[in-house]
Amino acid sequence: MNHFTIKDIENLSGIKAHTLRIWEQRYQLFTPKRKESKHRYYDNEDLKHILRISQLYHNGIKISKIAQLSDESIRSMAMLGSEQKESSASFVHQLIEASIDFDEDSFEAALDTAFKQFGFESTIIDIVYVFLERVGLLWLTDHMLPAQEHFASNIVRRKIIAHIESLKVKPVASGDTYVLFTLEGEYHEIPLLLAYYLMKASGKHCIYMGVNVPVSDLETYVLHKKPTHLYFHAIAHMNEEPVDEMLTTITRMFKEQRVIMAGPLTKEVTCTQENLKVLYSMKEMLDFVKKN
Repeated sequence: MNHFTIKDIENLSGIKAHTLRIWEQRYQLFTPKRKESKHRYYDNEDLKHILRISQLYHNGIKISKIAQLSDESIRSMAMLGSEQKESSASFVHQLIEASIDFDEDSFEAALDTAFKQFGFESTIIDIVYVFLERVGLLWLTDHMLPAQEHFASNIVRRKIIAHIESLKVKPVASGDTYVLFTLEGEYHEIPLLLAYYLMKASGKHCIYMGVNVPVSDLETYVLHKKPTHLYFHAIAHMNEEPVDEMLTTITRMFKEQRVIMAGPLTKEVTCTQENLKVLYSMKEMLDFVKKN
């Protein structure tokens, strides 16, 4: 059983802690537990209940009306809403609840419904990314288990791979080849898979080397195949080496290639190299990978 602070609940539900306290005091919608130290906390069931309330609230139901409903009615209405047109926030809540319970059927059903309603690209960017960012805050503070991260990420990974395999687009004869990878020690694959899908969909010739790729393997491939671009995504620090030093090493090692870096670690980049392009935001990444 996990224990969540009100700040955790705010991050996951999208409802400000101040608002949650007002709802608690005015409408008695939920009652936090207290530790021996008197500090308040919420458990798994509390979190799921608040997520359902937030889902109804984000779908336009007034909190005063929600307060009149029984817990079972709130649960039923949240489940019914998943069969109708919903906001992206509602789908984020469904994914969070399903991952807490390791409920694969519910997780996949929410994803499939979102794909139908919003399309593949928008679902990944506006729903899956938001979901991963929110629960990532809890994984970093040990309030959710790494097993839940693997559970959710692997389902999303399967979905993206299925969409990649369904692509029928032939590469444009531009002479460019893009090699996609993450460096050794980096295992976050979903952003890289999304970039691969969008590049292939736009007609780029791509080679997918996957995650945790040693530089020596890149050297071998580059020596034999002479690709024009090396694209990698970086979320976590692979080692203690500063990002600028890592980039300087790679760009000097592969002088004949255009090196493209994307991901959260780009915020630490200050160096400039002639053969380096840094994609600092999601928009920059999307514009680059979809450009013909």
